Amino acid sequence: MKKYKTLLFDVDDTLLDFGAAEKLALELLFKEQNIPLTSELEDHYKKINQELWKRFEAGELGRDEVVNTRFSIFFNEYGKEVDGPSLEKNYRSYLEQGHQLVDGAIELITELYRDYDLYIVTNGVSKTQDKRLRDSGLYPLFKKIFVSEDTGYQKPMKEFFDFVFARIPHFEGAQALIIGDSLSADIKGGELAGLDTCWFNPNMKENDTKIRPTYEINKLDELNRILDVKNRLCTC
Repeated sequence: MKKYKTLLFDVDDTLLDFGAAEKLALELLFKEQNIPLTSELEDHYKKINQELWKRFEAGELGRDEVVNTRFSIFFNEYGKEVDGPSLEKNYRSYLEQGHQLVDGAIELITELYRDYDLYIVTNGVSKTQDKRLRDSGLYPLFKKIFVSEDTGYQKPMKEFFDFVFARIPHFEGAQALIIGDSLSADIKGGELAGLDTCWFNPNMKENDTKIRPTYEINKLDELNRILDVKNRLCTC
């Protein structure tokens, strides 16, 4: 079994439950606008948001363009003009409050951090990700946090990973594994960077893309099997 030394973890929907944090933030934001957040409105917003982030990952849009226009685009479709950057600022303050953990996340990272070099590799806003990781208790278990806003690039761009690799002491790609829920960002990014990849797929989604992860897990603790953690502990 291959031995890994460096583990690169995504954040949203891998370690932290972004869906729960996003829902709370949207409820509070829509309340500001005196509009109840229905399932239909939430689904429509998510569709617009996801399409914008896909264009971001493809390098077609900048991060600021995504976050500062998504709410104005959404509300405009309902005939309501809003200040996009202002709503984004308020939404961001609500989102920072969300640090719900994915099942098994704190247990897994607590178990791994003594034996592996753990790093965060995430797209997003640095201030938001920093606060959520600190509030969740995960922050001190990682050697360094790499956020796309700080690197100037985003997953899956190879430049993002080049930035990361250059800042990890004695980094060896052959001994590194990236773990994340996104095929288009985490797994494709890992492939482009020459890394082994582990797709976290708790909802057992069908992979209808040409992206092929090295491993696939449905629960976080299944990563222990890939890393052969029990055997490592027994031989120490």
